[in-house]
Amino acid sequence: MTIRFDAGITAVTVYPGQARITRSGEVALSAGEHRVTIGGLPQYLHADSIRVAGIGRATVLGVDVRTEHHHRTQDAPLGELEERRDSLHAALQELGDRGSVLDARAELITTLGRRVGSTFAQALAKDETDPARVAQVGDALAEQLAEVYARRRELIDSVRTTQAELDEVERRIAGRQGQRLPDTTAIEVELAVAADGDVELEVSYLVDSANWESRYDVRLVGTKLTLTWYGLVTQHTGEDWPECDLRLSTARPATSVDVPELAPWYLDVLRPVPQASRKSMSASEGHDMQRGFGMAGGAAMPAAAAPGGYSPPPPIAESYASVEHGEAATVYRPSRLVAVPSDSSAHRTTVATIELSAELDHVTVPLVGTEAYLRATATNTSEHTIRPGRASIFHDAEFVGVTNLAAWAPGEEVELTLGIDDRVRVERDLVKRSASKAVLGGTRRQEATWQIKVSNFGPRPARITVVDQVPVSRSESIVVRDLVLKPQPTEQTDIGEVTWKLTVPPAETGEITIGFRVDVAKDVTLTGWRD
Repeated sequence: MTIRFDAGITAVTVYPGQARITRSGEVALSAGEHRVTIGGLPQYLHADSIRVAGIGRATVLGVDVRTEHHHRTQDAPLGELEERRDSLHAALQELGDRGSVLDARAELITTLGRRVGSTFAQALAKDETDPARVAQVGDALAEQLAEVYARRRELIDSVRTTQAELDEVERRIAGRQGQRLPDTTAIEVELAVAADGDVELEVSYLVDSANWESRYDVRLVGTKLTLTWYGLVTQHTGEDWPECDLRLSTARPATSVDVPELAPWYLDVLRPVPQASRKSMSASEGHDMQRGFGMAGGAAMPAAAAPGGYSPPPPIAESYASVEHGEAATVYRPSRLVAVPSDSSAHRTTVATIELSAELDHVTVPLVGTEAYLRATATNTSEHTIRPGRASIFHDAEFVGVTNLAAWAPGEEVELTLGIDDRVRVERDLVKRSASKAVLGGTRRQEATWQIKVSNFGPRPARITVVDQVPVSRSESIVVRDLVLKPQPTEQTDIGEVTWKLTVPPAETGEITIGFRVDVAKDVTLTGWRD
């Protein structure tokens, strides 16, 4: 006996790129064997991922998956949109027909007016008609023509409004992936029921075209860093998710979990292929490749989250997701139910808020730009592994920009760039430059000196890292001499990068001097010089 069973979505676990859907419900069954069908499921669900469980005096004998063919989509919201689209197309056609009728009527009235005017003109010339009659007929024709033009203007407005509504409906259809096939998938569960009664079935399966990604607000207040983590859930699986038990998992389900093995890496001597056999080999290889791609294509699954005693009210509180840590993944469960329709729109839920202590300093690279970037060094003291994602940066309540956070494990220390701090001003000026002609041995000489000034207009001492460069010669004919670096840099690399770490008190300025001389051999053209 086959029974159609309507099992609603009760839980969804969203992964980065996929989702596991759980449907459940009760069905009354008599003793004996039954085939319970759960239909209307996404066409491209992963058949290998289907799991059946439940409660009741029944035994699962088997699970089959089949395709249900339909002439129209079984997605009810999408079906309503398509019906609305069709009716709007029909309305536009009707408006077009009415426009054609009005155009023909306007042409008829215009032609009639020309003919009547000619007839009346001849009659007036012969004094065979009353001028008042001529005026009466002319006014009647003009009134009818004006009415036609007015109706045509109203028609144009109706066409514009209808077309705008049609465009909006088509955008919504596109958002629901309206180009997919109307066919669906059905799961058939064969049950052996021991006694009459209700059986609770739970079916779960994996689908593609679902995703959750991380977004962050990073707010700096004093030396405290508050990181608010949001999960953005999107999906276009073909079925709307109602308000249910939604979970966000960092796991990555895979079609294969085998550890990859390396093939041998052979080195050999190139052996030219005889010209006569090259064409035949290319043809046979091409045939084999096409045949191989065809097999792969057929097997692949289509691709388819206060003063005066006044007590101010407390700030609005936020709810956060509960967290479950596993061996290789973490699952976040939002504190509220979230419905996610299949329209590719993003739905945001708060995952966690993390309070961190930060050490603040500034970084500037005057050679590239005179901006001073505020930087925070913080250790992740929470239990959460921060996933990569885009972060909005705030200083107190002021938005200052966006950045990208990399993966950040518990206990790991990272440096976060928190935007430009205009309270630190940087200048880099060329204070000396000279060039001399050939001297001893025909050597030419070029000298340059730069001065960097770093001013702190903030309320507290600023620790500032200044990064600059000195040239490095790549030829024996070019020698860099008399290098002057004041004060002594904290670090200097072999490629000419020089780093100073300054502490500048409020309302004071730190200075750095960079100077050097370059000797160039006779008849050598110097490249790479810059002011």
